[in-house]
Amino acid sequence: MSVRLRMRQALPEAMRARDKVAVSALRSTLAALDNAESVPVDEAALRGVALEYAPVGAGATEAPRRELSERAVVDVVRAEADERLEAAAQLTAPAHADRAERLRAEAAVLLRFLDGPGAA
Repeated sequence: MSVRLRMRQALPEAMRARDKVAVSALRSTLAALDNAESVPVDEAALRGVALEYAPVGAGATEAPRRELSERAVVDVVRAEADERLEAAAQLTAPAHADRAERLRAEAAVLLRFLDGPGAA
């Protein structure tokens, strides 16, 4: 089973368990994966279109999304975990200990999907 699919299945479970750390980590990482699949908008093409020639209707401006390989998904998840660990390492003041611990916990949630059972 793919990392993304396991994460999507884990999200409702974390929500039912009221695990705020897991919910936060999973939601933001799934959003990062969705963002990584987006296609860039051609700004030049948008500037020259007159309103009367603009596409109309449901889905008229939709573009097919890129499909990430499993390796790319793993890379995004690992980058999200690394980002949290780096931020936690920079929060050295005692006043930020709770935030640093939460970031480390979120990173641990994400790393379990890479290192745990069913990992790629």
